[in-house]
Amino acid sequence: MLYAIIATDKADSLPNRLKARPDHLKRLETLQNSGKLILAGPHPAIDAIDPGNAGFSGSLIVAEFDSLQAAQQWADADPYVAAGVYAQVSVKPFKKVFPA
Repeated sequence: MLYAIIATDKADSLPNRLKARPDHLKRLETLQNSGKLILAGPHPAIDAIDPGNAGFSGSLIVAEFDSLQAAQQWADADPYVAAGVYAQVSVKPFKKVFPA
């Protein structure tokens, strides 16, 4: 089943985010290589593709996991969590409708 991992950044998280980014991306690449990643990316803090020093307000990952518990465990082990980037992370079942 698909799950949405929705994270909200702490204020002024950009330095911690940049430091942990290589490890975060490595985990996403592993998920992608297993064919389970649907999409992933950050939410710019301003209306711009490259928000510069404004940074990001959070992240969204949609991926396939065996269970809600497995998705939650994967999210809890994210390097951004360990680095203190996220203030909150929620994991929810997700039903993809479009594109078909």
